[in-house]
Amino acid sequence: MTDKFDLRRAYDLSGRVALVTGASRGIGRAIAIALGDCGATVAVHYVGATEQAQEVADRIGHGSVIVRADLKEAQAAQGIVESVTGRLGPVDILVLNASVQFRRSCYEVNRGEFDEQINVNFRSSFELIQLISPAMIERKWGRILTVGSVQQQRPHSEMLPYGASKAALEHVARNFAKQLAPHGVTINNLAPGVIETDRNAKILADPDAHDRIEKWIPMRRIGRTHDCVGAALLLCSHAGAYITGVDLHVAGGAQLP
Repeated sequence: MTDKFDLRRAYDLSGRVALVTGASRGIGRAIAIALGDCGATVAVHYVGATEQAQEVADRIGHGSVIVRADLKEAQAAQGIVESVTGRLGPVDILVLNASVQFRRSCYEVNRGEFDEQINVNFRSSFELIQLISPAMIERKWGRILTVGSVQQQRPHSEMLPYGASKAALEHVARNFAKQLAPHGVTINNLAPGVIETDRNAKILADPDAHDRIEKWIPMRRIGRTHDCVGAALLLCSHAGAYITGVDLHVAGGAQLP
């Protein structure tokens, strides 16, 4: 017997609670707003830009809230979970987007920069999965999306710890996928390429660099934050119920050798 596919229900997230880290700007902002447009109530995590985060929460509506935490701190994940569940209830959708990046030669990276990238990009995301997934298992429904990078496949000589942390995050997604799958919980990795964000604004403002990067990308254009939204909605909704453990590149082909 074939189940009937209901397209409207497939992307309807009404009544779902989502937590998006690093959601005050860039890719996180775009994904948070898209989840809200599908009906979810969203906890908008941020670290410094309070006004921007509040603007995102107000734009989403549905009782969405902001939650501040510096993910390099040891107790950040626990604090986020307590704050969000206390105000909104258990998290149904977890999007792990927050990251930090330092452009340095691998011989110039210092211990502080190394630790911050590992703690924010990897450790805190792992801890949030540890803390949030048990309730998803209990409810037999959950969506977890880690946000990696094209650098998992195409290493950059000036961002070794960053790329390594993103590769580690992709491994976390594959590892948890087998453990969570029997319980109706999916976890996948979305790996963006070069996207027009605040982080990339300086280098993309250089016409020579912009032209060089576009020529490097097979599709010959820089990505925009909305390019990540379709993939994120698929992997965070009912539509992606039979997809887990995948590494989905949204990179215009930049992941190709």
